Order: sequence, then structure tokens, then C-alpha cells
Amino acid sequence: MKHVWPWLLAALSGALQALAFPPFDQAGLAWFAFTPLIAALWFSPTTGRWRPLRLFGLGYVAGLIFFWTTLFWLNEVTSFGWFIFAFYLALYPALWALFVGITCRPRDPAPSSQPPAPNQWLSSSHNLRLAARGAAAWAGIEWLRGALLSGFGWNSLAVSQWQNTAVIQIVDLTGIAGIGFVIVLMNLTLVLTARRISFEAGRIKLRPHFDFTLTMALVAATFCYGVYRVNRFHPKDVVPLRVAAVQANIPQYAKWDPAFEQHIIETYHRLSENAAAYRPDLVIWPEAATPRPLLDDEEMMREATTVVSNAHADFLTGTIRYFLGSAFNAAVLLDQKGGLQVYHKIHLVPFGEYVPFRHTFPLFAWIVGNEVPDDFNAGTEPVVMQLRKKPFRIAPLICFEDTLGDLTRKFAQGGAELLITLTNDGWFRESVGSRQHLANAVFRCAETKLPLVRVANTGVTCIIDAFGHVTRELTVNGSTFVQGVLLGEVPIAINPPKTFYTRYGDLFAMLCCLASILAVRTHLLTARRRGLSGSD
Repeated sequence: MKHVWPWLLAALSGALQALAFPPFDQAGLAWFAFTPLIAALWFSPTTGRWRPLRLFGLGYVAGLIFFWTTLFWLNEVTSFGWFIFAFYLALYPALWALFVGITCRPRDPAPSSQPPAPNQWLSSSHNLRLAARGAAAWAGIEWLRGALLSGFGWNSLAVSQWQNTAVIQIVDLTGIAGIGFVIVLMNLTLVLTARRISFEAGRIKLRPHFDFTLTMALVAATFCYGVYRVNRFHPKDVVPLRVAAVQANIPQYAKWDPAFEQHIIETYHRLSENAAAYRPDLVIWPEAATPRPLLDDEEMMREATTVVSNAHADFLTGTIRYFLGSAFNAAVLLDQKGGLQVYHKIHLVPFGEYVPFRHTFPLFAWIVGNEVPDDFNAGTEPVVMQLRKKPFRIAPLICFEDTLGDLTRKFAQGGAELLITLTNDGWFRESVGSRQHLANAVFRCAETKLPLVRVANTGVTCIIDAFGHVTRELTVNGSTFVQGVLLGEVPIAINPPKTFYTRYGDLFAMLCCLASILAVRTHLLTARRRGLSGSD
């Protein structure tokens, strides 16, 4: 068992982390889910030249279990892709495990040393420094996961707390990396404290240590900051915007089938007539709602102008656009004066909207096959649209763009007062993918302190306030996979103040990444000096 238990603990850690995310939503587990893995890294027999590989492997097992579980909804599109993708994503927790196993473990006292070596486990300052180092490494590595190779920051550790409105407010300072830092700091401190108590029990009088006290104080301060922000962030000039969000619930197999075009048009027409009775200021259709390109098809444009005239409102919809020989996933805003504004999606989804290295490395294209026959082109810059019915500036995010903090804040920097997501989660049918999409999206509100209206073809159509709390959701008998119209008023602040995160982005995560690199460099230099001196 001495060879098996570390791997079982690593798997347990990955499972506990997964249980903290939708559909399980056991957020409290995240605060100690890493402790089995940390125990395996620090207390299993990992001496010898294979030690780094073993540490890496333990983190890799935990990562595989986590990503296979939380991303199981990818099976709705590709089972092979779900299985293989986890092998890439697990590299990041594996790197963290290697870092923690080598640079963050206090050294046990040498039993034969003269004079007796000090027991580093008993030093509060030493333990606090190591715990902070490991927490910073996690924050930096998760940031890299969201940035490298087009980036996939889906289900960062912070997302486990998406329903804890008070805790997540700190992201308007640190981004999601701040919550990950605090959670991992707690996990490391718990293991350090338990090990220290095992040394002290029966040998010396148990006494308080400030590393545990300061860690708990940081957790409490995170919560108190959130309570303060929720209670004190009340802009003076707030005006309601009446929105009507149309969810047509078109199955993915029918979406691009010419035989269903008329049915799709009639569905949107009927739902939009219902929405018009509400006298909204803005009617919204989801991503790629029109079965043919809106700006290139007379019938589609006629339907759009009918929506505008019947509702006496602005109209925002997703559509495919062909422009200058390129294809774009676009958002189009029409108003009663004939005005037209267009945004081309900037962040395309690999293997969904384009195949990386399609022509230079054709293996990828062969694996994907006809699922992605052609590539979309990416837009070049955020476009903040101006409503005419009421003078608000909106950010038209498309699909997974509302999971990207750095992109969303650029819209906020450009003066957006309301975030709007147009998405189609029909790819994933009635899986947990749409709920996880929502869980990731709420952080864009908490980061920028702007409300968000999410409009899905199917999935979760809802309104989220500036703190990341879902205030209104389209449901029928508890299900969000329905056809209907979400009606509601969104309170919008005029010229809202820009948060620290909006101004400076992922500065905290970058500093954590830099600190981790410096820690590795220091460790290597120290190990080299020990080797030259002949010490252990």
C-alpha cells in the first residue's frame, strides 16, 4: 500500500475538486480538496532521481480526474476530443504539483545532525512563506492555462465559488486568480498545520502559530470585502433598461438544415411578437440566430426590421457575416432610424470555429472531419455599441467570450455600461455545459461591476447583476432548456466607475507567475550550491 496510497490520494483530490463545480456545486469542498494531493506530494516516498517525475505524475492524475469529470459534457460533441483534451489540461496541475513538491515542502530535521537541525515545520514564518509560494504558483499556472495556445481558462478554481456572491467580489481587484490564491493558501496551511501539530503533540506544549491565524484572517477579509462592496457599490445615476431575450431552443441538428429554415424564421417571428407586447427597449436574439446571413439576405433583413418596427425598440442579434471574402461570427445591432452596428467575434473557439494549423498540420483537420468544414476569421478589436432607444453603451460578447476576463474588461475600458452575451449552447444538448458556462460568466460582472444579459439559443438565458448574482432566469418547471422570452428590467449605471481589474487586468496573476519563476530560479541556485558543497 505504501506505493499505492499516494496515487489514491491524488485521485481523491481531483474528485473532490470536481465535486465543487457544477453540476454538484459543493463549493465548500474546494477549501480542502487539495489536501490529499499535498499529503501525497510531501509524505510519500519520493526520494531518488525519479522523484520529480513521481511528483509530476501525482499532479497529473489529479488533473486527469478533475478535467475528465468536469468536462464530461464535451462527449455531446466528441468523445475522443473529451478524452484527449484532458491529457493536455492536466499538464498544468502537474506542473503545480512538481513545484509544490520540490520548492514548498519544509525540510525534516536530520536525526544525526550535530548540533540538531531546526524543525522547519514548527516555524510560522517559514510555513507562511511556503504556503504563499505554492498559492502564487497555482494562480500563475491557471493564468497561463487561460492564455497559452489560444487559452482555455474554463473552470478555474475560483469558479467553484460562483454562487458565493460575497467571496467573489475580490475579483474586481485581483481577477479570478485572487480567489484561487486564497483557496490554495488555505489548503497548504491546513496540511502544514496538521503536520506541525503531529510534531508538537506529546513533545512540547501546543501553542498558536500566526501562519494559520493570518491565513484565516485573509479568508475572513476576502468575505468582508465582498460584503462591503455589495452594500456600498451603489452608483447614483441608475436607469432601467427593459430587455426581451428570445430563446428559440432550436436543436443543433436543425440549425443549419435548409429544411428547417422556415420553421426557425417562424419561431423567432412568433416569439418576437410576444416580446413586442412588453414594449421593451431592446430585443435580443442569440448567437447565429438567423438561418441565413442577415446582412446578405433580404428575407432575413425584413424579419429584423419587422422586429424593430413592431417593438419600437433596438434589436441585437447574432448572425454569420461574409465580408471581403472572409466569414465572421458577428453581432448586429439595428435601430429604428436604420442605424447598423457590427461586431466580429475576436476570440474564436479552437476546433469549434476554426481548426488550428489546418493546412500546416493536417492531422488536426482529419481528426475533426466535417464537424468544422471551414474556418471563421477573427475580429480585430472590441466594438462598444450605442443603443438609440436609451443612451446606453453595450458590449456584445459572443459565445465563450464571456468566460474571458481580459477580453471583457477591454469592452469595459471602452465605456460599455452593459454586457450582453449571445450564445448557442445547443451543441452540448441538455448537459451541464450550459450551467458551467453560466458559472464562468458571472465573474465578468464581479470583475467589471457591470450587469450582464445572457441570451442563449438554448441553455441558460438570464440576467446577472453587477455583483455576479443571477437575478432572473428563463425556466419552465425548473428546466432552462425551453423555448420562450425572458422579460426584465436591468438597472444600468450611467458612466460607472472602472474597477481596478478593468484598468489593470490580470496584474495579480502576472505577479504571481513572476514570483513563481523567481522561486524556481532561487531553488535551482540553492540546490547547485548544496551540490558543490557536498551537502544534502
